[in-house]
Amino acid sequence: MSSTEVVVALDVGGTGMKCALVRPDGTVPHTERHPTDAGRGPDAVIDTILEVAEGLAGKARADALDPVAVGIAVPGVIDEARGIAVWSANVGFRDVPLRDLVQKRLGLTAALGHDVRVGGLAEARLGAGRDAGHVLFVAIGTGIAAAHLVGGTAATGAHGAAGEIGHVLVRPGGPRCGCGRRGCLEAVSSASAIGRHYTERAGVPTTAAEVAERAAAGEPLAAEVWREAVEALADGLATGQALFDVETVVLGGGLARAGALLFDPLRAALHERMTFHREPRLVAAALGDEAGCLGAALLALDSLEK
Repeated sequence: MSSTEVVVALDVGGTGMKCALVRPDGTVPHTERHPTDAGRGPDAVIDTILEVAEGLAGKARADALDPVAVGIAVPGVIDEARGIAVWSANVGFRDVPLRDLVQKRLGLTAALGHDVRVGGLAEARLGAGRDAGHVLFVAIGTGIAAAHLVGGTAATGAHGAAGEIGHVLVRPGGPRCGCGRRGCLEAVSSASAIGRHYTERAGVPTTAAEVAERAAAGEPLAAEVWREAVEALADGLATGQALFDVETVVLGGGLARAGALLFDPLRAALHERMTFHREPRLVAAALGDEAGCLGAALLALDSLEK
């Protein structure tokens, strides 16, 4: 591909969109951010996505670049083969043929992917997992989701719902999860769950980052909540390793910013859970919030080769 070719990439979240022009080598000559404002309804969000994508293509041409494809990442259940956002609570999508809408509006090949899977795609090819053939990327933020990547390709599952490791049962009868069941990993170890559990016990509104800080400072309650979250996360990752037998587990999302406070006890807890399975290398994500756009661009480039 020529040095002037770029992919228009959008990583759509419930509150904001991270947008970029991405070269095939992963370099990013231009970035933008726009509000999603999902409260306006799904039709308005679709209009915004199309307008922003069209504007980015125009920006590329104005800068003597050649937009060759569009990659879009959204949360929820995604049918990547048909390019349909089947369901996304964050942005209100139900059966939205987003790939076809983008292709019709811009006249460019488009690809639609799941936000965590494309983030994992970027980390597996360009980031912390680039030296491993088998990678499990786990994003821990408001929720917990994962992507299993083999040879730089993410499994989507039969129904577009692969990777929902946050709904592995780790604590039967434990806290109720947003899915309705009790004891899911997400209900114990997500950043939102950690903040909520501390708040319930202390009676003081607290975030996961504050719990981490207080645990590091030796506060007993914070240390207990943090330990419970780490132990449950180790159980979830051990289940993931039993299923996928990966070389590297890459942790991303807000909770991974806790650094050694998370990784040191988590490595120890995961080590204790290994029997005949090989212990995976546990590392922090390297690409930060650029991963979604980079992965969306890679997915679009892959679609050009099919």
